[in-house]
Amino acid sequence: MDEAQIILRLGTLRTEHRDLDSAIDALRLLGTSDQLQLARMKKRKLALKDEIAMLEDQLIPDIIA
Repeated sequence: MDEAQIILRLGTLRTEHRDLDSAIDALRLLGTSDQLQLARMKKRKLALKDEIAMLEDQLIPDIIA
């Protein structure tokens, strides 16, 4: 993946992460008792966060100090 593709993918992942965050908050406010759905959404959100971190690391060059 080149730098432009990584930046594009990061934008998509950040949007999905933000959307999931909003959906999780909305479910909490509604007091919905679907704990399985909440758990799945939280797990997906964590996976997105990990992928975002991995891609950000690819954009930052390794510099030995």
